[in-house]
Amino acid sequence: MARHRALEMFGRSGNPAFKSKAFTESSSDFSTSEPMTLSGTVNKTGLYLLLCFITAAWTWSQFYATGDPGSVYVYVGVGIVGGLIAALVTIFKPTTAAISAPIYALLEGFAVGGVSAVVEASYPGIVIQAVGLTFGTLAALLIAYKTGLIKPTENFRLMLFAATGGILLLYIVNIIMRFFGTEIGFIHSNGLMGIGFSLVVVAIAALNLVLDFDFIEQGAEHGAPKYLEAFGAFSLMVTLIWLYFEILRLLTKLYSRN
Repeated sequence: MARHRALEMFGRSGNPAFKSKAFTESSSDFSTSEPMTLSGTVNKTGLYLLLCFITAAWTWSQFYATGDPGSVYVYVGVGIVGGLIAALVTIFKPTTAAISAPIYALLEGFAVGGVSAVVEASYPGIVIQAVGLTFGTLAALLIAYKTGLIKPTENFRLMLFAATGGILLLYIVNIIMRFFGTEIGFIHSNGLMGIGFSLVVVAIAALNLVLDFDFIEQGAEHGAPKYLEAFGAFSLMVTLIWLYFEILRLLTKLYSRN
């Protein structure tokens, strides 16, 4: 019964990767599979970060070998499109996460490395700051979660889900508008409104980490199926990469004002 209560609870997570689809597998999964563990999820997260770093470092080296941004645009495109496909497969078929999640990490590494290299060429030192702030935020939110300073209540989940969905919708509208030669100005603006918008998005992305922590901890405590280790690690990767890009965007706006 405890496992079925956990199933219902997980379905209410505000993280976009934690759709109810991930938790509507047959009840036999909970009773027959090897259980999810915290250490297993942590190990998989470390592995996926390593895979992402490997392809990011390779793409970075390709840019600095030529100094031409065009040399990495293809890799960035492959990373974004391929990563999106791998993410959708993982979200809608979480039992495949052991395979699709590491593929996602590898593909996203191309995008992370390419974008980071191009931005670094314009603003030296910005990437190490963005990486430091990303993992610093991860550590701070983990401490806040473990000490109970931030609790993922039902209202917290609902508000965060609404905010995350609103940002996603805004980005989609902006992409569509760019096909018509215009865009939502403050998304990329380095003015006060643009910087304020980026600060809000960074905060929302960071708070999504709390939902990831809660999912992983509750899943381990209630003996969720083993495949959710990979799914939990995947969701944490999605949030971290999103947070990194938003911090990089914010720093780029600040640097460009000087």
